[in-house]
Amino acid sequence: MLATLLRSGPPYRITPAALARDAMISTSAVAQRLNKLQSQGLVNRESNPDDGRGTIVALTDAGKRLIETALVPHVETERAITEVLTAQEQSLLIGLLQRISVAAATPLPRIARRRP
Repeated sequence: MLATLLRSGPPYRITPAALARDAMISTSAVAQRLNKLQSQGLVNRESNPDDGRGTIVALTDAGKRLIETALVPHVETERAITEVLTAQEQSLLIGLLQRISVAAATPLPRIARRRP
């Protein structure tokens, strides 16, 4: 959740529904996680100016510091894992992950198509 908020860019705000889509979990699971993060002072819920009934989740300064600190070892681990791949293999992996990301962001229902 915190990484998704950070990736959203300044001002680090996003709807709970967008968080659910990104994490591929239910909105009720997002609500439970947000409750914990909010109780820890890592996120705030604010009124959505575009939807009077909705909310926006905002990353707090403490949440931003925490996720930025946590991302450093995460990125180092990813780099170490992918170092075993050649440049060509890394390029292929990037392309495949991008395709998966696009597919995951496609609204349901959709018919799965297999490539030969």
